[in-house]
Amino acid sequence: MKLLTYIKSYIKGDLFIWALVAVLALFSFMPVYSASTNLVYVAGNGTTIGILIKHAVLLLMGFGIMFFIHRVPYRYFSGVSVVMIPIVIVLLIVTLAQGTTIGGANAARWIRIPIIGVGFQTSTLAGLVIMVYTARYLARHKDVEINLKESLLKLWTPIALVLMFILPANFSTTAIVFLMVLMVCFVGGYPIKYLAGIVGAGILILLLFVLSAKAFPGLMPNRVDTWMSRIESFSDKDSKEGYQVENAKIAIATGGLTGKGPGKSVQKNFLPQSSSDFIFAIIVEEYGLIGASMVLLAYFMLTFRMYVATKKSGTVFGKLLVVGVGFPIVFQSVINMMVATNLGPVTGQTLPLISSGGTSIWMTCLAVGMVLSVTASTEVTEEELELKSEDPLENLYPKEELEEE
Repeated sequence: MKLLTYIKSYIKGDLFIWALVAVLALFSFMPVYSASTNLVYVAGNGTTIGILIKHAVLLLMGFGIMFFIHRVPYRYFSGVSVVMIPIVIVLLIVTLAQGTTIGGANAARWIRIPIIGVGFQTSTLAGLVIMVYTARYLARHKDVEINLKESLLKLWTPIALVLMFILPANFSTTAIVFLMVLMVCFVGGYPIKYLAGIVGAGILILLLFVLSAKAFPGLMPNRVDTWMSRIESFSDKDSKEGYQVENAKIAIATGGLTGKGPGKSVQKNFLPQSSSDFIFAIIVEEYGLIGASMVLLAYFMLTFRMYVATKKSGTVFGKLLVVGVGFPIVFQSVINMMVATNLGPVTGQTLPLISSGGTSIWMTCLAVGMVLSVTASTEVTEEELELKSEDPLENLYPKEELEEE
């Protein structure tokens, strides 16, 4: 009891969300350790203990990010998003400029962080920044009629620029971010007639990009052929299933009700990306339908607590921030599980808080930290938010000093 009291004195916000995130993170050690044998014995990459330690360190760093962010007043995220827009655009350009492959991997998605040597997927950070920026714009226009021309310039131009530099290498992330932006806009009261036009323009731009990529394949790094083959393979019931999907289905089929037991998966030795993109299939094989249902229940409860957070928040920006950065976590988890069970085409999306990987863990913890920041400040009102600055550096310079200058 004393330990719980001590922990509660340092953490703020919704304790239920803290508990759910901690449970999912702790559970992740078992399937990640089990599935890592594919990387060690098949791909010849590291050791199982080494992969487990790396996963633990990344999770620890993620919880450090979450702890720091949740203690920051959420109004600051609004101002930071404006500063981050040009930064993430530059990062995306640098990432694309690396080319198509480095060491056999898709280099147009990643940049390598110096010293620690961890790959960083810039599109994940860019998507998070865009969601905060969208919430900011809609919150600032809550009491005024939105003008289409003004919104095209101030809202949709930054969004289009970011998505334009994500699209060539990562269609699934582009689609998810765009859908989540549309959801936030719908919730935030953006006119439906304008949204319909934006959707139409988005589809048209996508078609033009695909046609251009097919006509001039050497123009830029892109994965158009990969996207089309995945969609065709999924939509054509008579086609031969991909190697990954086939082995994932075998893993799920042999899991049964209770599973084979922790570490006893057979398909982990044949299923590529078994510790990341297809880890849900390994969970079903080892823990059965019961274990998979518990994981699904945890994400459902997380969704419910985020819904509660939106209801309790006293500001429009707080509500939209939770919708924009919180619900995509659950949406991504659903997509990952759909791919593993062959209910959707392969996308390359990880299972949040469970799959191994650096960027996905950090960005998920960053998003959860923002949600917790909102839940820790339910007493903040619209009037208070308007009176307080969004500049996190403001407190470093007292007003008295600025007046003297």
